[in-house]
Amino acid sequence: MTKFATIALACGSAMGSFALMPAAAQAQDVSLNYDRLSSLEEPIAFDLGQVTVEVTGVIDTPVIIEFDELTDDTSIEAEFVGNFQISASTQLANRWNIGVAYFGQYATAAVDTFDGGADYSDNVAAFVGTSVGTVLGGNVNGQVRELTRRQRGVGNAFLAFDDFYGSLDDWGGAYQGRFGPTVLAGVVDENGDFELGGAFQRPIGQRDIRFSARYRQSEFVAADGMIAFDSSGVGLVGELVYGSTLYDVGVGYETLENRLTGADIDRWFLSAGAQTQLGPVRLSGEAHFGQIDGEDEISAALGASYDIARGLSFNLGVNYQKAQAVTDTVTVIDTDEVKAIASLRFSF
Repeated sequence: MTKFATIALACGSAMGSFALMPAAAQAQDVSLNYDRLSSLEEPIAFDLGQVTVEVTGVIDTPVIIEFDELTDDTSIEAEFVGNFQISASTQLANRWNIGVAYFGQYATAAVDTFDGGADYSDNVAAFVGTSVGTVLGGNVNGQVRELTRRQRGVGNAFLAFDDFYGSLDDWGGAYQGRFGPTVLAGVVDENGDFELGGAFQRPIGQRDIRFSARYRQSEFVAADGMIAFDSSGVGLVGELVYGSTLYDVGVGYETLENRLTGADIDRWFLSAGAQTQLGPVRLSGEAHFGQIDGEDEISAALGASYDIARGLSFNLGVNYQKAQAVTDTVTVIDTDEVKAIASLRFSF
């Protein structure tokens, strides 16, 4: 754990250095949508007196074909996913922006490919935006992850394992502020676990580059649902955009400490991908390789999307994942499956 304390201290020092830059921070837009399905359209906005209201949403109707190698089963399911975010904000006399945001999603029971899960789930937060950034309270555990992550795949592509196993609790507080081309963020959950991160992005000639880094201290519950681990992880991402094509790569290292035995499990991973647009067609391909406790962790995802009309698109995806790790009779993870997904999607 000492090496991660050193990494966290280095990240904190770097953030402090950026915060001392002369450029003033800018308040950030607030998004509580940590799901893979998010609207690509401009939000619907209107005023109610001195309050500005913004609404976005997505409706998706996926058909999922799943090949599970562990159970040797094949299933075909027609499903439904719908989500929306509504936010309301106003500016005070001192130029502070205050507001609330609410995100809700309904997914039918078999849609576990999507991050939100089955049935109805939601996130809510209140925020205050000032010249030195935005402070949030509520379901804010995904704020640093969304800032620093690799670009999501196109259409119905979903790359498994491209994150730490450990996760933060839903409720907590967060900060995010922009200092020139650099955005810094931090989250602390109700259990005292936390995540720190930052991203730097700017154009260089005809290219756009982005670099990000983050450190997370959190909790992970094994696949058997019984054994809990303390997780510490650090990740880096690099991204290059040239014309209509994007390339990115991410690396990560994580340790999982068994709370019962104190034994450590080491995990490392490398993820890379590319995506491009050809008229109304967007394509993406991604791959992931890592090891957990010496066992291979592999995934891949291919995605495609065709824009039919404003907000309406047809989407495809083929996703593969395979990983198995058993240590001290504890099944940390055990999965081997392929999912093919086709859907008609409407964004607003």
